Amino acid sequence: MSESLHGSAVQNCPYCADEDLWPVVEPAGGWQCRSCARVFTVRLVSVDTSQIPGRLREEAELRGGTP
Repeated sequence: MSESLHGSAVQNCPYCADEDLWPVVEPAGGWQCRSCARVFTVRLVSVDTSQIPGRLREEAELRGGTP
């Protein structure tokens, strides 16, 4: 897989799961899978921190209670 200043590196194609990925100029932030010939982008919408293991315990400890 190619490394670049192309944001976070995508590890696997979301369509075929292959690792033969290369950054492309268009669309911006896009990746080309040379195994299945798809060009795609990946966008992070949000991170739901409320379900991260240990997070509820840590928050309870900060409040002085138990989970």
